[in-house]
Amino acid sequence: MKIQSFFNLIILIAFMTFFSCQETKNYEEQNSSDYSEQIKKIIDEKNAQLQSWYAAGLIDSVALHFADNCIQMPPNQPALFGIESFKEAWNQNIQFGKWEFELQAQEVKANGDIATELGKYTLSFTPNENSPIPTIVDKGNYVVLWEKIDDDWKIVWDAPVSELSIPNQINETTTDE
Repeated sequence: MKIQSFFNLIILIAFMTFFSCQETKNYEEQNSSDYSEQIKKIIDEKNAQLQSWYAAGLIDSVALHFADNCIQMPPNQPALFGIESFKEAWNQNIQFGKWEFELQAQEVKANGDIATELGKYTLSFTPNENSPIPTIVDKGNYVVLWEKIDDDWKIVWDAPVSELSIPNQINETTTDE
């Protein structure tokens, strides 16, 4: 009986060691530059979808790539907190014209279920005849925090930063002082 218990203990230790090594290997794979490059490819595909959905005004489709608790921080505007706020703001925006983005991920750093994307964007807005928003052409940089949620990569934080100055506000601020 003691021999059988000893044998079972050895088998248990062998299994634990084997699976422990597998977990370490998976963790190391998820932290390598190869892993970051794999995630960048996924993000590039998602960005291509986002570009076409924004241009088509399909905000519910755009929202599929955002987490429920997302935060989007558009330049020169208050932040949008949560998916409902995001959809409400963008459904209002698309009523006034066509929004076209070009998103270029420059670098992705991924670790497990979290990835950070650093990129460049261009934006052009073409107003319709009823738009209170003028034509917009913008460019800048962005940082996006992605999280793997329910086996899908979702945007948690989206922070674009315009490279262009705000024409009238900067001149008004300087002359008022």
